[in-house]
Amino acid sequence: MRKRRKMTKWKKELEEEADVQGIQYKTLRTFHHGVRVDGIAWSPETRLDSLPPIIKFCTSAADLKIRLFTSDLQDKNEYKVLEGHSDFINGLVFHPESGQGIASVSDDHTCRIWTLEGVQTSLFVLHSPGMSVCWHPEETCKLMVAEKNGTIRFYDLFAQQAILSLESEQVPLMSAHWCLKNTFKVGAVAGNDWLIWDITRSSYPQTKRPVHMDRACLFRWSTISENLFATTGYPGKMASQFQIHHLGHSQPVLVGSVPVGSGLSWHRTLPLCVIGGDHKLLFWVTEV
Repeated sequence: MRKRRKMTKWKKELEEEADVQGIQYKTLRTFHHGVRVDGIAWSPETRLDSLPPIIKFCTSAADLKIRLFTSDLQDKNEYKVLEGHSDFINGLVFHPESGQGIASVSDDHTCRIWTLEGVQTSLFVLHSPGMSVCWHPEETCKLMVAEKNGTIRFYDLFAQQAILSLESEQVPLMSAHWCLKNTFKVGAVAGNDWLIWDITRSSYPQTKRPVHMDRACLFRWSTISENLFATTGYPGKMASQFQIHHLGHSQPVLVGSVPVGSGLSWHRTLPLCVIGGDHKLLFWVTEV
């Protein structure tokens, strides 16, 4: 309880400071998308401290297409359309080192690998809708794909085949994430629970706990701690629930609610988590 009160006080101080100072920002460029954006992924090539700066990201959209945007915030502003999926795209990610490839998964029961020119280089047929896709941060020939039926498979992109699988024993599996601080750890939400695997020990989760009454929706590891992660639930009558968990604590270390909550991301170097609300971005800070 002492830790929760401390974090609540910290959050209150941040909110008071924000009310006084406000948030200052500068619009670098407006990208006109034209179709509802369902997902977004940033390329590791994106840099604002280079000359010229490089902005590169891709989106998944309501028209079942992927769009790749590139800009130097000056004269070079272009985008390409990647077509091939025939149903809703649930996840996409860039190659973590070079940024020269994009992986995507879809309700059409496929995982696809694309070049930045829009050429499809690999296609893995899944047994159910693909919900999440993660690239190994160091061994970039390995890809993790989570399916709605509760199976998480690891693929070798050189051999073009699955090399390992995990089972949640619960459905529907809605989101899974590879822990960047310890890549032997995989986390996911399925049904109402969060689940954690150690892939060196078993294909079944070592730890699981009920987390959201109205079914869990998203799971994201913190980028700075192998014990810290966040989950969201589906929107209820008023809002969707948001929780931050620590493996050293039996209860969530932070609980909040977000109207029309969507998307979930952690800051690269801080214990700072953000979720999209109704025309807002809501930031939550915790302790490692």
